[in-house]
Amino acid sequence: MELNGKIVVVTGAADGIGKGLAQRFAREGATVACADINKTGADAVAKEIGGHSFHCDVSLEANTAELIEAVESLIGPIDLYCANAGILTIGGLEVPDEDWDRIWKINVMSHVWTARHLVPRMLDRGEGYIMTTASAAGLLNQPGAAPYGVTKHAAVGFAEWLSLTYGHKGLRVSVLCPQAVRSDMTRGHETSVASIDGMLEPEDVAEACVKAIFSEQFLVLPHPQVLDYIRHKSGDYDRWISGMQKLNQIFIEET
Repeated sequence: MELNGKIVVVTGAADGIGKGLAQRFAREGATVACADINKTGADAVAKEIGGHSFHCDVSLEANTAELIEAVESLIGPIDLYCANAGILTIGGLEVPDEDWDRIWKINVMSHVWTARHLVPRMLDRGEGYIMTTASAAGLLNQPGAAPYGVTKHAAVGFAEWLSLTYGHKGLRVSVLCPQAVRSDMTRGHETSVASIDGMLEPEDVAEACVKAIFSEQFLVLPHPQVLDYIRHKSGDYDRWISGMQKLNQIFIEET
């Protein structure tokens, strides 16, 4: 998919990966709608790239529906929707139910709501592209962060489901699965397990996304080592679990 002249929505666009995506898409000639719960941040990015800004709290289905309607009414049909907004919740069994509920809504249900309100429009037009930001944690896991690992697995699973269900009808889907990326969310976690292969800049991740969108590639891995980890996991699951147990002990010692 070429981006020049396309209408693109990026959620979580005020910082980090979302900001990097918005900047990169604009350089490709796309008209970018920057959406974020931080409207001031979205305004700043939109002003920088000559795009549009919208307030959106992706933990609310109504906000997502309103964002899609506003963009299509005010700008035009959405060609590419980057469901990028997400949060990190640290902890395990002790994490309160309300925190599980919040991360589930943001990291999983926001993608369901996006598809519910956007996919029928795209199918009516015979084409459309959705890119979901998940995480390498959605393919592997995340020591020390059960809610994050679980919800990112679900995000990957839903992206797979969208592609296998609607791919033959013109819907293209990509899922972004990086390890650590520099952003407000990762501040203070620069030496976490997720950064074992280095912490990328948002610009690097955005470049990988553009290449994947051009080739309509489903799995986007800015850290290429992740592919080897997936292969090791599928090749010998018990051995992989054993290795992750050791990695988890390292995380416990570091924290």
